[in-house]
Amino acid sequence: IMKFAMKSFILLSLSVGASAFTTPQTKVHRGTLFISSESVSTDVFEEEISPEPILPEMSESMPFMVRPAALTGELPGDVGFDPLGFAKSQEDLMNYREAEVKHARLAMLAAAGWPISEVFDKKIAAAFGLTAILDAGDRAPSVLNGGLGKVSPIYWVICLGAAAAVDFYGISKSRSNDASYFPGNLGFDPLGVYPKDKDGQLRMQLAEIKNGRLAMIAIFAFAIQEFVSKVGIVDETPLFFFPLGQTLKMYTNSGYIQ
Repeated sequence: IMKFAMKSFILLSLSVGASAFTTPQTKVHRGTLFISSESVSTDVFEEEISPEPILPEMSESMPFMVRPAALTGELPGDVGFDPLGFAKSQEDLMNYREAEVKHARLAMLAAAGWPISEVFDKKIAAAFGLTAILDAGDRAPSVLNGGLGKVSPIYWVICLGAAAAVDFYGISKSRSNDASYFPGNLGFDPLGVYPKDKDGQLRMQLAEIKNGRLAMIAIFAFAIQEFVSKVGIVDETPLFFFPLGQTLKMYTNSGYIQ
């Protein structure tokens, strides 16, 4: 029994000693590593080959006409409207957009200033002892209405000087190679209403160009309407510019209300 116990003890000691020199085995989850590396490489591959957006073949604004090649829809308000084919390249498109934004902003100022001048011109002239520049039909001076000679030369000098200064600043900004510049971006936002996020900025640019286009149509309509009717626009549509009681009185005196 003693010999058997001694042999067992010796065999057990040899096995423990041998295991001390054996490299420990660790479980490696090869399947997990392989899957994760495959998913990462797939994501990178998908980003590299993401397809470009497919542009419509026909114009959005005029579905019966082919979309002009330069009008890719990148600019806010671009609906593929260029029936005469003015924009033949990206450079042409940017130049025309610059001009459109400038005219749109001027038209918005004019669309507000025209009726306001017809409402307050006589009152302001009477308060300062000046001669009103409206004609007998309460029409504002214009190329078609006449009466531009009544306007002080100082006013024209101030307007032309301010317009030239703004235009010069805009040209210098457009040629500054600023990556953040887009047509009409003068950096003028004293009230801080321009959004900080990209989507909000695009909405604001779209709203400006839409209102500007509407204002250009409106100011053209003002000029034609007054030239044809010989009556100021505020007298033809007093409901938009005077209190309701005064409007009803004007309609009564003119025979619209019996």
